[in-house]
Amino acid sequence: MPLEFTWAWVALWLATFPACMAVANLVLVRPPRGTPPAGTLVSVLVPARNEEANIASCLRHALASRGVAVEVVVMDDGSTDRTAAIVDEFAAADPRVRLVACPPLPPGWTGKVHACARLAEAATGTHLLFIDADVRLEPDAAALMAGHAAETGSAMVTGVPRQEIGSLGEAVTVPMINFLLLCYLPGGGRAFTRRADMAAGCGQLMLVERQAYEATGGHAAIRHLLHDALQLARRMRAQGFATEVVEGAPLATCRMYSGFAESWAGFVKNAREGMATPIGLPIWTALLAGAFLWPLALLPNPWAVLAIAIGFALRTAVTMRVREPIWTIPLHPLAVAVALAIQWTALVRGWMGKPAGWKGRAYDARGKGAAYQPDGTA
Repeated sequence: MPLEFTWAWVALWLATFPACMAVANLVLVRPPRGTPPAGTLVSVLVPARNEEANIASCLRHALASRGVAVEVVVMDDGSTDRTAAIVDEFAAADPRVRLVACPPLPPGWTGKVHACARLAEAATGTHLLFIDADVRLEPDAAALMAGHAAETGSAMVTGVPRQEIGSLGEAVTVPMINFLLLCYLPGGGRAFTRRADMAAGCGQLMLVERQAYEATGGHAAIRHLLHDALQLARRMRAQGFATEVVEGAPLATCRMYSGFAESWAGFVKNAREGMATPIGLPIWTALLAGAFLWPLALLPNPWAVLAIAIGFALRTAVTMRVREPIWTIPLHPLAVAVALAIQWTALVRGWMGKPAGWKGRAYDARGKGAAYQPDGTA
């Protein structure tokens, strides 16, 4: 049997595996359902650092929530633009809005995690809905997520918002979030997959039941980490609470990055707590490159052609389901290559002790929280 024929069969198997996983997950991961119990108050919590371009739209959408009572608490985390002034204007017009100033970042904490912890302390709701300032909630999102938590007994309900993609740089980075979730995570993060290592979470859209949040230590228990949703989901599951991933596209929209440089920096920041581990990343490289890049090198072998066809069909199914732009589909091999480059960059930077930086802060490469800001302060 020719070597090329053998490798083509391997590539075909590697492409078929995530396709089978995705078929199951596209059935399992559904929109939230349920009605919030009487007395439910959802605190919509927004950490904001230099978000004057986003915060007004974020607040307008949050205040348009229906089906459940909401309050909206924004924490100004050292902004140097008009973020605080804009929130003050909303607070003057609507008593449901409050602006809270974030205390100085303590040693050992990462910025967003610290802001979220302080937001939880300031909130008065039965449920805490953490969103980013660039997230636009749909009117029924808060009610559906709180209702789903009650109906399923889930301590956390989270989902990936519909991702708005406006540039080539975003198109070769952002779509891999949903692709990896639906094609490689058994059960897609549904609550029946109770193992902590099968948990998933998206910090852009994450609702937690307050009592469970406090019982597991909340953000204070993960103060030195960056990927708060994933780490909270794992911690909650480890302590016996159910966490659930739901279909997020009907609940909210988000343009998380603008351009390639920002996308690269953002994904490198979070990679160290995901795929970019010395043991895991070589396996991920074999799985992803073997399924979606290696078949291109084996053309025109017919089994390689079939592997490529499966790969593009898989990407098309995921893209259509999560409502991302269809013009990103042909870029899938490049997106896989960029995703692996990001992960390897993060791993190498960690080995070299280089800090991960975001929004003017840099974080210790060994996961010990804030290291410094450009001006040298913590």
